[in-house]
Amino acid sequence: MSFQIPAFAPALPEIIVLTMASAILVIDLYLPEERRSLSYALTQLTLVVAALATLGGMPAEPVLTFSGTFVRDAMGDILKAFIYLVAAGVFLYSKEYLRLRKLFTGEFHVIGLFGVLGMMVMVSAHSLLTVYLGLELLSLALYALVAYDRDSLPATEAAMKYFVLGALASGLLLYGMSMLYGASGTLDLALLGERLVAGSREPVLVFGLAFVVAGLAFKLGAVPFHMYLPDVYHGAPTAVTLYIGTAPKLAAFALVMRVLVEGLGGLHADWQQMLMVLAVLSLGLGNVVAIAQTNLKRMLAYSTISHVGFILLGILAATPDGYASSMFYAITYALMALGGFGMILLLSRQGFEADNLEDFRGLNERSPWFAFMMLLLMFSMAGVPPTVGFYAKLSVLQAVIEVDLLWLALVAVLFSVIGAFYYLRVIKLMYFDAPADTAALSGAADLRLVLSLNGLAILLLGLFPGSLMALCLGAMG
Repeated sequence: MSFQIPAFAPALPEIIVLTMASAILVIDLYLPEERRSLSYALTQLTLVVAALATLGGMPAEPVLTFSGTFVRDAMGDILKAFIYLVAAGVFLYSKEYLRLRKLFTGEFHVIGLFGVLGMMVMVSAHSLLTVYLGLELLSLALYALVAYDRDSLPATEAAMKYFVLGALASGLLLYGMSMLYGASGTLDLALLGERLVAGSREPVLVFGLAFVVAGLAFKLGAVPFHMYLPDVYHGAPTAVTLYIGTAPKLAAFALVMRVLVEGLGGLHADWQQMLMVLAVLSLGLGNVVAIAQTNLKRMLAYSTISHVGFILLGILAATPDGYASSMFYAITYALMALGGFGMILLLSRQGFEADNLEDFRGLNERSPWFAFMMLLLMFSMAGVPPTVGFYAKLSVLQAVIEVDLLWLALVAVLFSVIGAFYYLRVIKLMYFDAPADTAALSGAADLRLVLSLNGLAILLLGLFPGSLMALCLGAMG
């Protein structure tokens, strides 16, 4: 059997990110303390160049390379473009926060880029092997970032929990993959899908599927595999929480699409019921427990769990409209979370973390503009029109109703109404309570500008959702 040199062009964005992350790692070794901004600038440049390479070379048809283990298609390219956008926002929002805490080093940016690379590999995975490779690259980057502030006891504790439970979830996923490989004789997701359609439902396949779904649910943070999420969000530095709570959700959506829809479509009846249970539990527990939280990061962690429930609803509908609405929801959720955690970073200053609900008291008196931005973000997360969160929820519910699962849509609406309470509580604190702190907001100009654009984008996408939805539908075509 002769060896063929694979086509490297489809993986050009990944090659750019890998090369630049390695280069920044070396360059940063020789930078004096006052020149640390160069690492940041190179990181942002990397994301811009990778975005140009992704959007400039979008293929009309899916392209396979590296012996069929890597695919480049419309869904992957669109998700990658949003991963770059969100990651660029994360690095920009975090800059001032890290500098004030003497954490503004090249390591943050290098590890962040390797995490982005892991997400890109997950998004383009066409083999169970590539799925695992991307997942582990991202996971190792996240473990390191959570423990990034070595002097913080909560961060170290959160990293240990995350690492131990993450290793357990990876083991479950690997065990499930080994069962699927044993039953089908292939790691290729397309071949796996073909053989499962032709084959019968053997017990080993159903067991393998159960382990794979458990592993994927952990990575998504779905109930009952959510136990690490609130502690990690709370314990990690806010800049790291911002990173964990945004872009990886896009990669996790792609992971579920690649493994369950493309690879295990033949077992659709089985995984649909599993996702149904996960979605209902996530919607219920996420929205109810969030009400009891006084820490905004923990509240947003439980909020994330409830949003994951909605993303799963679109996927379990198992129609092109369902997948597209789920993709739309994942993208808009990443943008909403980016703005929400960005507001915490804006209000934080040296020696003070603005991560409690009380810290947002009277924000309207301190800064009416940013109180309005936070209002837009909270309305969007609650699903209040005319923000994009309303349209995202509506499109998912329509997809669920179309497949005759009306009861599931009613459950989702009920829990959304319950969940609106804790978002509206933040608005009540900002507009109707006296400020505990009367100091003016003192964020960097670029942070204030981009955060404003972030908030306005949530409103504009809600008023004009058609183009983004058309993009998502096109990716599923």
